[in-house]
Amino acid sequence: MPARHWSQINYVGTDTKIGFRMPFIAQKPQLNLRLVRGAVLLTVALGLVACSVPDAPTTVHDPYENTNRRVHDFNRSLDRGVVRPVSQGYDAAVPDPVQTGVSNLASNFSLPGKFVNAVLQGDVEGAGQNFFRFAVNTLVGFGGILDPATEFGIPEESADFGETLAVWGVPEGAYQELPLLGPSTERHTAGRVVDIFTNPLSYVLQPPESYVPPTTSVGSRLGDRARFSNTIDSILYESADSYAQSRLIYLQNRRFELGTDAGADVTDPYEDPYDEIFAE
Repeated sequence: MPARHWSQINYVGTDTKIGFRMPFIAQKPQLNLRLVRGAVLLTVALGLVACSVPDAPTTVHDPYENTNRRVHDFNRSLDRGVVRPVSQGYDAAVPDPVQTGVSNLASNFSLPGKFVNAVLQGDVEGAGQNFFRFAVNTLVGFGGILDPATEFGIPEESADFGETLAVWGVPEGAYQELPLLGPSTERHTAGRVVDIFTNPLSYVLQPPESYVPPTTSVGSRLGDRARFSNTIDSILYESADSYAQSRLIYLQNRRFELGTDAGADVTDPYEDPYDEIFAE
């Protein structure tokens, strides 16, 4: 009978260790839990986005509008009471050069994940750009605080797993508004879940270094909220229907980014056809 050994098991997806030990057979190969987790997540993602298909890439498919509007009201209240004042405080307290450094760091930390997605999309040029941009900014830009890659003519190639699913032919699905995250689609939501696990840095960095990427991401978002405050406020608090307005803007921008709309106007079947008449 093979010898048994005792080994402490790490909890999947974290650096926390389970408070018990379990035996395993030394001669048998160990199951790659990360590979299994990735396969399960991919299966869930594909199943999620396949459940609802829009009529056409230039229409609004929003079968969950009632629920989405309730989430939108929650997000707007959260923005009014927390996010907007905190972003204003962040903008007032943190000097502009520091804010720029935080945003640069957040962008640099996201590049390995974008590199992976570019590879999955078969975008060799984009993958190369993200790889060399990350290398240059990490080695020459003090870990990414500075952005010499832009000066060297190495642009960032935006790529996420939602885009990867689009390249693979997965339909957009229904429009969604997510708590805290805001506008999305079923495909984009599935992509966001998988993106949590596709960045190689999440497996390389250990505490306390592993806390830096999410912290800089929050700081970058607060800086963006303050920088674009007038535009965001006009959509959320000054438009006649902030939900419909944010939905339309999101779908136009997202489809343009993915090249599925070519910048064409999105037809919103929920839009009041007499709005323009009475607005004149």
